Amino acid sequence: MKDLSATFTSKGQLVVPAELRRKHGIETGTRVKFLEDHLGRIVLQPITREYIDRLMGCLSDGPDLVTGWEREHREEGKRDK
Repeated sequence: MKDLSATFTSKGQLVVPAELRRKHGIETGTRVKFLEDHLGRIVLQPITREYIDRLMGCLSDGPDLVTGWEREHREEGKRDK
């Protein structure tokens, strides 16, 4: 891992080094997510098309949420009558 650093401005802004912006596809308008791990480290995750594509289908083996919500809605309707 390369050691790169930056300094926060008085407004709390931080400039991500150009090398990292290019490598990770960070462009003007790219949203980021801040995560804090159990060791207190802060991780900056760019929300890019590649990141979203990697997440697609990660819950495909889990329950179908829409079907579950529809079932709950029907059951609530029966209780309200």
